[in-house]
Amino acid sequence: MFQGFYRTVAAAVVVAGSLVSMLATTEARDVKTIYAGIGKAVSVPFGWVDFCARYKGECDTADQVAKDVNLTAQAMMEMQRINKWVNINIEPVSDMDHWGVPDQWDYPSDGKGDCEDYALLKRKLLIEEGFPRSALLMTVVKDQKGEGHAILTVKTNKGEYVLDNQESRILMWNQSGYSFVKRQSQENPNVWVQVGEPVTDPLYTAR
Repeated sequence: MFQGFYRTVAAAVVVAGSLVSMLATTEARDVKTIYAGIGKAVSVPFGWVDFCARYKGECDTADQVAKDVNLTAQAMMEMQRINKWVNINIEPVSDMDHWGVPDQWDYPSDGKGDCEDYALLKRKLLIEEGFPRSALLMTVVKDQKGEGHAILTVKTNKGEYVLDNQESRILMWNQSGYSFVKRQSQENPNVWVQVGEPVTDPLYTAR
């Protein structure tokens, strides 16, 4: 289903002028507000461990040098285009209804998935576009109802942005309204670290 990606997405979702204005505003913000605080190493989500067992090539990587995305207007347009395409073209369905289990991370190759599946596909497509793997971080949060949820955090030289299946806009991490729990380390995707203030780890992330 991914081969027709570039033939089906819109050429652009915003004008370049507004993107340049937004990036200039971001650049002026306090560094402490545009980057999330990172803490100690924490437990790795079972969903990621299980995903790695089935997709070894995605996870069996040597420690990598942390590299951020150079957030140009073009890079933001690519992020918006991919975020929008995945959100529109993947049908939301729970893991229990989809796979018969409470939590399973996978690529939505049949056009169906839940929050972590959306995030995994966005990560895959951005990597294929040349975005550094170390800047595309699977992230576990708690939503406004206190329920577990998964998003993709994109770490750039102008802050950290959230790609979310429940939000069409790409927002700064601190504008998302979520309580951040943990995410992948930039140096090793199989190491997860605490993000922000300590929050009780949700058992399942599926939404």
